[in-house]
Amino acid sequence: MNARKEESQNRAIVRIAAHLPDLIVYGDFSPERPSVKYFDGVLMFVDISGFTAMTEKFSTAMYMDRGAEQLVAILNHYISAIVEKVLIFGGDILKFAGDALLALWKVERRQLKNIITVVIKCSLEIHGLCETQESEEGLDIRVKIGLAAGHISMLVFGDETHSYFLVIGQAVDDVRLAQNMAQMNDVILSPNCWQLCDRSMIEIERIPEQRAVKVNFLKPPATFNFDEFFAKCMTFMDYYPGHHHKLLRLACMLKSDPELESYLQKYIMESILKQIDDRQLRGYLSELRPVTIMFVNLMFKDQDKTEVIGHAIQDACIHITSVLKIFRGQINKVFMFDKGCSFLCVFGFPGEKVPDEITHALESAVDIFDYCSQVHKIETVSIGVASGIVFCGIVGHAVRHEYTVIGQKVNIAARMMMYYPGIVTCDSVTYNGSNLPAYFFKELPKKIMKGVADSGPVYQCLGLNEKVMFGMAYLICNRNEDYPLLGRDKEIRYFMCTMKEFLMYNCSRILMYEGLTGYGKSQILMELQYLAQGENHRIIAIALTKISFHQTFYTIQILMANVLGLDTCKHYKERQSNLQSKVRALLDEKFYCLLNDIFHVQFPISREVSRMTTFRKHNQLEALFMKILEQTVKEERIIFIIDEAQFVDSASWAFMEKLIRTVPIFIIMSLSPFHDMPCAAANAILKNRNTTYVTLGAVQPKDIRDKICLDLSVNSIPKELHSYLVEGSCGIPFYCEELLKNLDHHKVLIFHPKETEEKTNVNWNSMFKNFIKPSEEINLFTLNKEEGNKELCKLASGVRLKNLSPPASLKEISLVQLDSMNLSHQMLVRCAAIIGQTFTTELLFEILPCWNMKMMIKALATLVESNVFDCFRNGKELRMALQHHSASFEVHYRSLSLKPSEVMAHGEEEELRELESEVIESHIIRFCRPMMQKTAYELWLKDQKKAMHLKCARFLEENAHKCDRCRSGDFIPYHHFTVDIRLNTLDLDAIKKMAKTREIQTEEKIVFSKPEIPKKSKIYSDVLSSGEMKEKILSFFDVIITKMKTSEEDILPLESCQCEEILEIVILPLAHHFMALGENNKALYYFLEIASAYLFLGDNYMAYVYLNEGERLLDTLKNEKSWSETFESATFYSLKGQICFNMGQMVIAKKMLRKALKLLNRIFPYDLISLFLKTHVEKNRKFHNVNQQTPRSSPPGKKRLAQLYRQTACLSLLWRIYSLNYFCHYKYYSNLAATMQVNTALETQDDFQIIKAYLDYSLYHQLAGYKGMWFKYEVMVMEQIFHLPLKGEGVEIVAYVADTLGSIKFVMGHLDLAIDLGSRAHKMWALLRNPNRHYQVLCRLSKSLFLKSSYKQLIQVLGWLWDLSATEDHIFSKAFFYFVCLDIMLYLGFFYRTFEECLDFICQNEDNRILKFQSGILLGLYSCIAIWYARLQKWDKFQIYFNQAKNLVPRRTPTALYCEGISRYMEGQVLYLQKQIEEQSETAQDSAVELLKNLESLVAQNTTGPVFYPRLYHLMAYVCILMGDGQNCDLFLNTALKLSETQGNVLEKCWLTMSKEWWYSSSEPSEDQWLQTVLSLPSWEKVSSGNVSILDIQKNKFLMKVNILDNPF
Repeated sequence: MNARKEESQNRAIVRIAAHLPDLIVYGDFSPERPSVKYFDGVLMFVDISGFTAMTEKFSTAMYMDRGAEQLVAILNHYISAIVEKVLIFGGDILKFAGDALLALWKVERRQLKNIITVVIKCSLEIHGLCETQESEEGLDIRVKIGLAAGHISMLVFGDETHSYFLVIGQAVDDVRLAQNMAQMNDVILSPNCWQLCDRSMIEIERIPEQRAVKVNFLKPPATFNFDEFFAKCMTFMDYYPGHHHKLLRLACMLKSDPELESYLQKYIMESILKQIDDRQLRGYLSELRPVTIMFVNLMFKDQDKTEVIGHAIQDACIHITSVLKIFRGQINKVFMFDKGCSFLCVFGFPGEKVPDEITHALESAVDIFDYCSQVHKIETVSIGVASGIVFCGIVGHAVRHEYTVIGQKVNIAARMMMYYPGIVTCDSVTYNGSNLPAYFFKELPKKIMKGVADSGPVYQCLGLNEKVMFGMAYLICNRNEDYPLLGRDKEIRYFMCTMKEFLMYNCSRILMYEGLTGYGKSQILMELQYLAQGENHRIIAIALTKISFHQTFYTIQILMANVLGLDTCKHYKERQSNLQSKVRALLDEKFYCLLNDIFHVQFPISREVSRMTTFRKHNQLEALFMKILEQTVKEERIIFIIDEAQFVDSASWAFMEKLIRTVPIFIIMSLSPFHDMPCAAANAILKNRNTTYVTLGAVQPKDIRDKICLDLSVNSIPKELHSYLVEGSCGIPFYCEELLKNLDHHKVLIFHPKETEEKTNVNWNSMFKNFIKPSEEINLFTLNKEEGNKELCKLASGVRLKNLSPPASLKEISLVQLDSMNLSHQMLVRCAAIIGQTFTTELLFEILPCWNMKMMIKALATLVESNVFDCFRNGKELRMALQHHSASFEVHYRSLSLKPSEVMAHGEEEELRELESEVIESHIIRFCRPMMQKTAYELWLKDQKKAMHLKCARFLEENAHKCDRCRSGDFIPYHHFTVDIRLNTLDLDAIKKMAKTREIQTEEKIVFSKPEIPKKSKIYSDVLSSGEMKEKILSFFDVIITKMKTSEEDILPLESCQCEEILEIVILPLAHHFMALGENNKALYYFLEIASAYLFLGDNYMAYVYLNEGERLLDTLKNEKSWSETFESATFYSLKGQICFNMGQMVIAKKMLRKALKLLNRIFPYDLISLFLKTHVEKNRKFHNVNQQTPRSSPPGKKRLAQLYRQTACLSLLWRIYSLNYFCHYKYYSNLAATMQVNTALETQDDFQIIKAYLDYSLYHQLAGYKGMWFKYEVMVMEQIFHLPLKGEGVEIVAYVADTLGSIKFVMGHLDLAIDLGSRAHKMWALLRNPNRHYQVLCRLSKSLFLKSSYKQLIQVLGWLWDLSATEDHIFSKAFFYFVCLDIMLYLGFFYRTFEECLDFICQNEDNRILKFQSGILLGLYSCIAIWYARLQKWDKFQIYFNQAKNLVPRRTPTALYCEGISRYMEGQVLYLQKQIEEQSETAQDSAVELLKNLESLVAQNTTGPVFYPRLYHLMAYVCILMGDGQNCDLFLNTALKLSETQGNVLEKCWLTMSKEWWYSSSEPSEDQWLQTVLSLPSWEKVSSGNVSILDIQKNKFLMKVNILDNPF
């Protein structure tokens, strides 16, 4: 039974009938139009208040997760209940008018009395429904009902394809009046209805001064049986279901009837019919959509009958339909309204969105107004036009519904139509968005309109009037001297170059800028108008509109009016007088009348002119204008600027084409791309050899940043805001402005005075205060404007920028593009929108319903060509593309025109085929504009979204792990074994397969042959010297490298690490899919993975961002009783600790790591007693584990391994944190943490973890100054790796050991060994294709060679580093490269890259999130720049960079890079101290003491490696000599020299020797000694070619001045 019912409801005719009343479904098929029918009946008008306010609330919702679906659910919750009640009581729903409906009970006149009683009963029950139902969304939903009865006429009208119907008559007017009288929850009977009803049954209340009455309740007699009465009444209703008790409507049982179906289709809009044909759900069409509403009201004389006005309505309807067809509008409703007929027309329905929608609506309105005003019997035409977001959707019940529009803008359009009769009116949004000149409109007096709180200004649209338009086409925007033109330097250069050619050669030049709306074309022209000013330059600047295109010769009319000085004349007589004086010598007086039409003057028409043909008149005018211009250019140069030049009319194009061949003139145009082929003359201008055609590109991110700061009047903005606006705007200025307005509207932006660094206390929330500042030029610009502009912009707490709904204006642009696509392309875009901004072709194919690969590739290629998508072969291509927006470029139409047309046509086909090939090769697709993705995403229904998100999640989770190159493990080791997060249920085979791709790998061991791998006893016999031991170790690594190069086994990976790509296109989207599905525990799992992955990639800021996302989920899950995952909490705190550690916030890091260890059941002691007890236990455990001879127990399970890996990560950081503090007891904590790390690693029984722990333990002992112990553990490491299989992880462990040992040796000052190990590690990482490890070893190797002054090897390593950074687009390695380049200039005496290049890199990249939140690198770079300026005595610039370095000093991390940076910073401080002493500053002595103390504490810290001691002692010696302490100076100098000698630090030894000679010599210091050195610094090319000797460059050292004062203190 249910199946049969479902089948009947799926029939097309049933779905069509659901949109129409029984009056039409069961009506006659009369082809006559108009046709009239008469009958009697009862009308009910139900008005439901509250929905308009609710629509407004949803339309202004901030986030994308609230919208049309919730709104339609609430609307239909109420309306369907009312519809159901009407149908149960036998009514026929005639029309839905927004949030109101009109119902009919059609019966014979003699039955009206009883039927009125039924309808009153129905009305009272409807009120009862609304009282009992709870109001949703905090809105007050109330109902007003009016009833009327009597004679009714039905008018059917339309054309061959569209039909409409109206009910007309006194009863229709009465029911509206009755409803208007009703208050909330009232039922009002019209006078006629009161006359016809059974008065004995109704208790009423009289309405003062009205014949209508209010119903209080029914009062039937005691013996009255309503059910029997109702059943009897329904026998008189023709189409009441009757015995079909389960049917609400007989039309649900309609049989297929092609003829009836074809007839009924004419009453339904095309867009609805498409969806019925596609069997789409009703909800698909429901959306909050920006549209333009046009209400047309036709008023007739009171005495006119239906037959008479029917013909007038028919004529008006035919014209309205024809006009709307041209402009893509649709008639949504037609109804009688206050004795007039109203058409509700809508522009911008789904599938009908087009550019210039508002202009089209106004053009239609004027056309309809002009036509209908002439139609016989139409007395008054009133039209109201309003634009904005309204609810467009299916409203009603499953068996009876209609597509309608609801919203404040619908009300405003209707009210303007009523309150401003006889004219065309529009609201302010329509006025501002029309792109029509202001003189097309007239502001009207404001009126209080019922139901509209504040409509804003109301304008009358005057229509097209040539005389009004004359001389009023100036540029729309004005140049703002306080607002520079940003990011258009290239475009200005095009102008300057073309202008120069024009002035030099006195030959015509045309400069054309093409760009889409919003690219800032008008602003560019305003700037060019300003720049073009000069002596004897006549600049004529005009802006055209769409209307200009339809005005023949309009552009030239404006040009000549300006040339002749007519544009300022106020009266035609003044224009006439001016013209006579200007053309007297050029034109016979009898031909003056030729100028009448074009310049709106009134010269007498001569006989000769009256006999001329139009063509001859035009030629005469052209000849005259050419003569005038020829004369003008002899006196002054004409520069003609045209904005919106796509609206130049064809006659004007033709004249300009002749003009540029005859008269030297400079024409500058801005235009949008031509929609149709331009006319022949326009084509000729495009192809002219003197035309420069520039396609405008987007504004670059740095210029968007400057624009934001200027628009908000702040000097810094959050990085998150900058990223959102750069990505969302795509570099289009208009988009950026609209996004900012939207943020301001939702109160997202908060403004604060700028805080000083000292005032801000660092905590987790303030640690990443990622603010970026405008460029230096903008800073200087704003300084000139206002002093004290110290505000910064912040985001309101809890705001999720990525989830914000797009502004209506940008949504409209996206809808236009979306609606211009065919349905299959629309479906593809909508499916892609679910995946996200970036997606893979594999995933898209997975979720596309019933598509084959060929279809998808072809569709994608078309959409790539249409700039909907971009395609990329890999993640690296994508990342590089995102760094810069596409720039402006020149198009050479002349060159293109030389190709034959067949070749051009073939070229287009070939281009599409090439695009298809490119898409096939591409792996990653990305939306060109995020607004398209957001707009398309919002079109999905909630349930559909969930199903699609689930599909995506199922597909992605199989690849949610590290890349194959990194052995496919979790970013948090063994993470997936600890938490049940998988969607897909796996059989045993799948589990085994997964185990292979994850951590559980079968090891096919490739062991060394015995001669290659000596046994331990042979290598490490006690008689071996340290030199022999070193050779053995190095030769072992050489054997490994040889084996890696020559082995036929599958040792080396085939590709480099792809983890970053997997993170961006798999794991990040997966987390968001689970968020959308409400699976918080799964989303948390992936957010932790994301944070860990970003830490793996060295991006602390992004790790912080996603860890905060995880924290929100963690807080939510903690409140759920069913959730209990200690490991996730422990992981969260450990990652938090790692981020804090990387940021140098050791107090917070220590707290987080302790907390994580506690959750992992590995409590770290807080007091000394427990410390010593724990140390004793751990030492015994280590001794037992390290020295045990018995076989190991079985390895721990995967969950236990996950815990152990987390523990080792925490402990590895913890011992370093404690090492930073030189208080005595802290070394015991540090020792304990290092010991615990070894024990935990041994428990894992994992070679890699054990080796890492041993190396950490060795480093800890070396830094702490313990002799002997470290050597033992390094030997144990070598023993461990000798027996590893040379495959997969085994090879990487060997490379890691060489790398880490090299790092340790560098820190400890063993430079030769560090270089030997580093060079081998470099070879291994290069072979293993691991760029993240490779750049690190190259950085350390370059520093070792730098200290050894090994110039050639250093430059070679820097070359490798540069190539790697360029290939991988790796910002950190590039920054380190420039750090070394600055060191070379400062200390080695030549330059490899110029200082300007280094400084430019810093300025361009100092806001890069990886550099900004990477402790050490920026500290070193800023300090080097500060040292450079200090040496040159440029103290103002020194102070800028020194202060920036000073802000980074508190980020103390126990790393070599931080030590490097802090030593440079201290050198800057020393140079500044020298300046203070020179100036005899009062604070000099205090500064010197403090500085010496800081230098001593740096040396005392365990984390400062001995390799940095020579430089620190050198600085200490200099401070001592400045203070006059010669004894300590000698001590420190000798210590530094001794250390340099021991370490082989050639650089420092050479500098120390020179300093010693200089300080104790009697030579007078030269003020400009370093300046002279800088000016003569040779390049590396000169050094390498032998033009400069090594001995000479060694002398290019900065010699610190001494003997500044006889008595410094």
